[in-house]
Amino acid sequence: MSAPVRFPRFFVTNPAPCPYLPGKTERKVFTELNGVHAPELNEALGRIGFRRSQNVAYRPSCADCKACVAVRIRTNGFEPNATQRRTIRRNSDLSVGACRPWSTSEQFALLRRYLDQRHPEGGMTGMDDFDYADMVEQTPVETHVVEYRLPGQYGRPGDLIGACITDQQSDGLSMVYSFYEAEA
Repeated sequence: MSAPVRFPRFFVTNPAPCPYLPGKTERKVFTELNGVHAPELNEALGRIGFRRSQNVAYRPSCADCKACVAVRIRTNGFEPNATQRRTIRRNSDLSVGACRPWSTSEQFALLRRYLDQRHPEGGMTGMDDFDYADMVEQTPVETHVVEYRLPGQYGRPGDLIGACITDQQSDGLSMVYSFYEAEA
């Protein structure tokens, strides 16, 4: 007998300063992802602009702004433009691998450098290694960490220069959070 379907309860945050647009406020609608139907709920909500963070799905719900836009790219018809082709050629020596959702000290060090360079005043600046572990490991859906590395030597992996926390969905991939070597 299958588990009964429980409809999610949605909540709205109080307005807070927007982390992206100065002088604006943000408000989010969110729900908890739990139980046996969490993957299906995450997929359905992802199709209407929700993002996942640990076991929460959320999306902007700002009264006076629609600047945040969820993007879905159909890969079958995707054609890289000239800038994207140059970027692909320039990075063709990188190795890319998908790992299970398990945090490492190397990933956390890269995240700290990224936050310090790109988002020094952002809401994640206070993260410690335990917070990062929760971000990566506390997932109710099938998740991977995609790592981008410089070429290695003598059979050893090269330096980690980028990582993407990525959810596997039935019809594609959902990027949860990405960070990289900002000075590279």
